[in-house]
Amino acid sequence: MSISLEDVKCTAKLARLKFSEIEQNRLVEDLSEIMDYVSKLDELDVEEEEPVVNPYYIENKYREDIVEDSLDISEVMKNSPESINNYIIVPQVIDD
Repeated sequence: MSISLEDVKCTAKLARLKFSEIEQNRLVEDLSEIMDYVSKLDELDVEEEEPVVNPYYIENKYREDIVEDSLDISEVMKNSPESINNYIIVPQVIDD
């Protein structure tokens, strides 16, 4: 499976990434090589292979959720540099 320049441009746009023409062409080459390599997995005959399972059962150990007292909203708002209607105003970090 080959990757086209349009695929790279569309994906970059969706991810909000900008690449030079040289970088875009390099990505087309690199991603095409990766996809060709991965497509070789389709050629493997695994009909007689047993599925691999993890022999170790590992259980996630999380602490129990405990409700604790939190700060009063007025205390939080006193510590914020700017707020409106109990919402903290922060500087914009993503361009429109």
